[in-house]
Amino acid sequence: MMKPVGKLIVIGGAVNKGSFAETDYDQNIEKNLNFFERGILRKIINESRLKEDSIIEVITTASQIPQIVGTEYKKAFEFLGAKNVNILDIHNREEANSDAMVARANAADVVMFTGGDQLRLTSILGGTRFHDTILLKYQEQDFIYSGTSAGAAAASENMIYQGSSSEALLKGEIKTTQGLGLIDNVIIDTHFVQRGRIGRLFQAVVNNPRTLGIGLGEDTGLFIYNDTMTAVGSGLVIIVDGRFIKDTNLTNINLGEPISIDNLTVHVMSMNDHYDLTTKTLTIENSQFNPIPQDK
Repeated sequence: MMKPVGKLIVIGGAVNKGSFAETDYDQNIEKNLNFFERGILRKIINESRLKEDSIIEVITTASQIPQIVGTEYKKAFEFLGAKNVNILDIHNREEANSDAMVARANAADVVMFTGGDQLRLTSILGGTRFHDTILLKYQEQDFIYSGTSAGAAAASENMIYQGSSSEALLKGEIKTTQGLGLIDNVIIDTHFVQRGRIGRLFQAVVNNPRTLGIGLGEDTGLFIYNDTMTAVGSGLVIIVDGRFIKDTNLTNINLGEPISIDNLTVHVMSMNDHYDLTTKTLTIENSQFNPIPQDK
């Protein structure tokens, strides 16, 4: 399969974009702008085809409060200089198959999928003309798919849609299904560090060690382009590689019993670190082993 021409930006959730609903926004401008300076939404604009002139569609299908969520993102993007930001709330499959929605997908340079329920996202959009249009644009054009929380979890071919954090390393505790299919052989979990979801990712990977597990911390994202993942934002990205697993009790235990895994590989990424999806290697940008530049 050819490498996609497009770019993928997945975010772990709770995007600290500075809440424009707060009355003291201007008084707290430094605190509220911390996120902008860390740069996830800025990164989306900078990487887009026409920069500030790009057409951005904020897709709120996953959310139960689409107007509030959509308006927040619209204001945040506009605050950063984006001139063409629209809110696209697709409620049902009929809308997702309509000429009007396909036309908007075709015109967009960026789609931004908000948080909410990823199963709602896939069940409404999966297999529709809107979904097909986004997949084709991602494969063939200078186009960005970005998603936070549910929008990030749904980006991969397989996605986690259910499973408690505390009991996720008990057999059968996590449920997976097909996602929107923009990236193969990875599974993405979100709100990762704060909600203690590492066990969910371990189980997803031990079920099929070909799958690379990606755990996104809050306020943290991955920029995926040309088979390289680069960490952006203020927190951590956890990578779980199951290729070197030596042993597990997975098939010898009953549902609800704890899973044992021998030799699971875990990497931790922070801002500007790179992970090569082809060679499965991590490069730490600020490595303590990098040569220190000498003063001339």
